[in-house]
Amino acid sequence: MTTVPARPPGGSAWAPLAHPMFRWLWLAQLGSNIGVWMQTVGAQWFLVEQSHSSALVAWVQTASLLPTLLLSLLAGVFADQFDRRVLLLVSNGAATVLAGILTAISYAGGLTPWGLLTLTFLLGCASALTGPAWQAIQPELVPRSELASASALGSVTVNAARAIGPAIAGVIVAATGPSLVFLLNAVSFVLVLVALVAWRRERSDASTGRERLWWSLTTGLRYVANGPVVRRILLRSALFAFPASALWALLPDAARDPLRLSAGGYGLLLAVLGVGSLIGVVLMPVIRRRLHSSVTLAGSAVVFGLGTLATVLWPLPVVLPLLLFSGIAWIGTLTTLNADMQLTLPAWVRARGLAVYLLVFMGSQAIGSFLWGAVSASIGTAATLVIAAALLALCAASVLVLPLKPETGTLDRNIVDFCLPAPMLVFEPEPTDGPVLVTRSYQVPPAQAAGFAGAMGFVEQTQRRVGASSWRLYRSGEHADEFREEFTVRSWSEYQAQLGSRWTVYDRDRFGDALAFAGEPPVEEHFFAQPVGGASAGYPQVMSDEDMTEPDDQDDDDEELAPESTDKLDDPPERRAPGEQR
Repeated sequence: MTTVPARPPGGSAWAPLAHPMFRWLWLAQLGSNIGVWMQTVGAQWFLVEQSHSSALVAWVQTASLLPTLLLSLLAGVFADQFDRRVLLLVSNGAATVLAGILTAISYAGGLTPWGLLTLTFLLGCASALTGPAWQAIQPELVPRSELASASALGSVTVNAARAIGPAIAGVIVAATGPSLVFLLNAVSFVLVLVALVAWRRERSDASTGRERLWWSLTTGLRYVANGPVVRRILLRSALFAFPASALWALLPDAARDPLRLSAGGYGLLLAVLGVGSLIGVVLMPVIRRRLHSSVTLAGSAVVFGLGTLATVLWPLPVVLPLLLFSGIAWIGTLTTLNADMQLTLPAWVRARGLAVYLLVFMGSQAIGSFLWGAVSASIGTAATLVIAAALLALCAASVLVLPLKPETGTLDRNIVDFCLPAPMLVFEPEPTDGPVLVTRSYQVPPAQAAGFAGAMGFVEQTQRRVGASSWRLYRSGEHADEFREEFTVRSWSEYQAQLGSRWTVYDRDRFGDALAFAGEPPVEEHFFAQPVGGASAGYPQVMSDEDMTEPDDQDDDDEELAPESTDKLDDPPERRAPGEQR
């Protein structure tokens, strides 16, 4: 993995551009996003003129974003399992071909509304497979102290494109129709391919010990389900993205009526939003230092709601400045949520966690765009946008009861070795052997029992995040000071992954808090699933003492201890191979 030199925290918002590879990939992505926004304007205005259906116009957003809902989890698994550079090359190559097909059909005069939506959906699929990998490579390109700025600059590629692309596209569509903007979008994907070919990414060891895809997917989902900080970020994403999607979906209709603008005027509205987003990028480092993230999210929702309301209630001179501030609010929300998610996720599950984030944020927009389009077809664009603005106000108010967690973005997610000794087994399991039951016995003074049980709540969350499919804490009915932790993992390789590559500094510290209540380190034992009815074929045999002893150590003393060692094999189950009869 590429090593990036550390920089002091609190630098300029543009500091990540000092890293050459980040800069080139960023410029390529900017060019590609300009092409995407040019195509969006061309597609939406094509439908405005061809179908006169507000629902179909809104469904352009749905067609481009719905693939994220369907594919982002799989894309996250791919990005954690395979070389991310190769994955980006393949997905952007597919997007180049699809954009070329759309251009050819348009120039031939055979493009229909439903054909356009279909190809937009397929291009969205390529984008969905790209998203988690783009997000996950950021820590390879910039130091941790610049991740928030890199996240903001990633949003710049979208929002600067929103300022530039629609303005250019509005002029081109008004003069020549949409075919030329479709062609320019195809060319923009080529720029990304060139930058990726130039990136000499160091080969990582991600391919070693690769999990099955289904296992990898469920591991990522389990991590998110047992991460309170991550879950709250996802909730805030959905609460904002769903009502905010109404403005993006219905702005073409609002531009035509009541604002009575042409394609060029619609491009101007998008450009103003994009300029506001650029201003937001410059302001966000200052805002993040002075305001709590939850305050930023609440303020952004209010401002974006005012911009949504303005498009159908007030004249253009009022709409333009409010859309400018709406652009700032949009980037404020995206930067806050994205940076906090990047800083919260450990490296081993980052792409899968970011895939879930994209699923929630983009999926909420996709579903929202579809529903807002259907609602507007029934009650009109103006009434629909008023409802969306009211929901944005409720989103802002909900911060009072559902703020981001206090520890958001501050957890130490560096990977460390597990703090207990490595297990010593009497046989060598296969990586796929399992499920495995792991038990840890603790001796806790009765006076410390309540504190121990409370601290073990954090241990449960950690164990479930790193792969435990079940977890339970028991207290002995015979011994007042004895507790037993039991959890199950699906295979021996899964357990080894926990010990070697999934525990973070934060997890270790929370486990240390629990150990502080115990008088001594726990005794850990491992039990492998045992077939019943005599079916023990395929299970390894217990090692003899000679197998478990170094050859150079076999002296007369060892011979004297041999009977004692043999007795141990007849003792508790932990010294017995799975399948051996009592």
